[in-house]
Amino acid sequence: MPLLTLSIGSNVQPRENILLVIKILRRHFRQIRCSSVYESEAVGFDGANFLNLVLATETDESIEAISAYLKNLEDDTGRDRSAPKFSGRTMDIDILTYGDLCGSYGGVDLPRGEILEHAFVLQPLAELLPDVRHPVTGMNYREHWESFQLAEQKIWPIDFDWQED
Repeated sequence: MPLLTLSIGSNVQPRENILLVIKILRRHFRQIRCSSVYESEAVGFDGANFLNLVLATETDESIEAISAYLKNLEDDTGRDRSAPKFSGRTMDIDILTYGDLCGSYGGVDLPRGEILEHAFVLQPLAELLPDVRHPVTGMNYREHWESFQLAEQKIWPIDFDWQED
């Protein structure tokens, strides 16, 4: 089964929303692995800091089915799709990779460009899957993180009490 990686973030009641979504995703995918949770400043707008993590699981579901499921999950947790693109979010879940697929599949571009653009995606991905290779560059995520230019993006790991789950 292909390895699926997801980026999960929230800046509206983030602890509660992340715990809820992880609980739901555990039931859906059965076996998941999660990175540490990182806090970062909002990108593209002035707003509350985000909490972010990366989740990995194996699945044989289609990308289209996964994408629809995740959009419904975002909506169920209060995502306001009428809000501006750069604004606060109760939940933001993005498909980062699906196996080694490259290209556009049902409106999902793989691998997601944000992997190499944003510290809040790359650092937790490099922590969780350091030796996995990016499907386009061939470099592993640890190598990408080690060469990442962090100067403008502030990110730090936080203590996150998973026991609330």
